[in-house]
Amino acid sequence: MKLDRYLGQTDLLDFSHPRLTTLVETRNWQALSEYDKIFAAYDFVQNEILFGYNRSDEIPASKVLKDGYGQCNTKGTLFMALLRHLKIACRFHGFTIDKALQKGAIPAPLFLIAPKKILHSWVEILFQKKWINLEGFILDRSYLDSVQKAFPDKEKKFCGYGIATTNFKSPPIEWMGNHTYIQKEGISQDFGLFDDPDQFYATHGSNLRGIKKFAYKYLIRHLINLNVKKIRKGRHRPKPIHQ
Repeated sequence: MKLDRYLGQTDLLDFSHPRLTTLVETRNWQALSEYDKIFAAYDFVQNEILFGYNRSDEIPASKVLKDGYGQCNTKGTLFMALLRHLKIACRFHGFTIDKALQKGAIPAPLFLIAPKKILHSWVEILFQKKWINLEGFILDRSYLDSVQKAFPDKEKKFCGYGIATTNFKSPPIEWMGNHTYIQKEGISQDFGLFDDPDQFYATHGSNLRGIKKFAYKYLIRHLINLNVKKIRKGRHRPKPIHQ
């Protein structure tokens, strides 16, 4: 298998940017084993890049790192860039998800005008000659913990607050050499595999266009992020989730 296509730099996967190189060098990730390189990048993106909404899906990894927060697509871009910097082959798998899984994370008035289908992705890595699906990095642990505490009676199936899983109490989100998921059960349409996010967005565009895109960039996402912060801090009154 030729791996060059899964290791290259792109406009979005700008892993030679000083922000990314400084991060990797400062933490000495290059000296780790393959398994631990993946763990280091995964844990960083999962927990040090908080769950939140950037101005667009189509921003480079260096910008996601500067923001310090992201969602499935932008966190995935940063994760892929870090992996490729560490010489870990990875690719992009694109989907849409039903907006129902965003209920609660997105304030109710804004949820009503959100697209019914939202672009989604996970990262696939080549590890021990197998492709592994990694999606569990989307929500930081502190945010997920707060949602779990808000719904103590929920154990299995759960859809809302950026979560779509059949094991709410203990979703498979930790890197242990296997697949990880946190939104998989909300997938609606499968767009297939792409070498990188650049190819995907060139083919399928972004979630919003025109005035909605402008409003999202300058107002709506900030309101959503305020709501997400309240949830993370346990200052949010949980909305009923009907499965």
